[in-house]
Amino acid sequence: MKLNPLVSRLALYDIAGTPCVAADVSHINTRSEVAGYMGEEQLGQALEGSDVVIIPAGVPRKPGMTRDDLFNINAGIVKSLCISSAKYCPNALVNMISNPVNLTIPIAEEVFKKAGTYDEKKLFGVTTLDVVCAKTFYAGKAKVPVGEVNVPVVGGHAGITILPLFSQATPEANLPDEDIHALTKRTQDGGTEVVEAKAGKGYATLSMAYAGTSRISRASQAQSRLKNYGGI
Repeated sequence: MKLNPLVSRLALYDIAGTPCVAADVSHINTRSEVAGYMGEEQLGQALEGSDVVIIPAGVPRKPGMTRDDLFNINAGIVKSLCISSAKYCPNALVNMISNPVNLTIPIAEEVFKKAGTYDEKKLFGVTTLDVVCAKTFYAGKAKVPVGEVNVPVVGGHAGITILPLFSQATPEANLPDEDIHALTKRTQDGGTEVVEAKAGKGYATLSMAYAGTSRISRASQAQSRLKNYGGI
């Protein structure tokens, strides 16, 4: 998001290590000023007045874990962050990346309803990574330029709930059914593919960041002007 010309203030927050990340990112020669906040006592400062809040926070998925396995831990993290968002930036666009997105979005909705700040047009579940993966995999199989590819993806963001509509993909490639089935399965398991490749040492971060930035940039462009940006 440091590369986004719409962002004038980028606030980074985590429970540890944020100032060093902020210092590194701040050297990038774009217009936004960067500040790093660490620990619960600085959460309000990070969120105060933000126009957009991104929440990818939570425990990462490890090999053998499903997104549902993350729920008990990540649900509490998301609830806490949403309570603070409702307090310090009640009018912000809130973009939820924390897994399982199918379940963390309803948690956020209930928190904002209780706080009296819920707006269905300002709460987003960011599942763009599924679209990014589907486009990449389709382009490779169809042998077409990935920049020209569009693949609609519907459903949720967990395993078989992810439904890439390759029959509606453009440009049309007339792929055989076995290729469509294989592409569908690979898209559904895209996150797992990265988890396994990192052998328990991480999960999708770079592709997720690209997907999140792509989705959030489109949302922010719908606003008259984006001034403050909070990242958690």
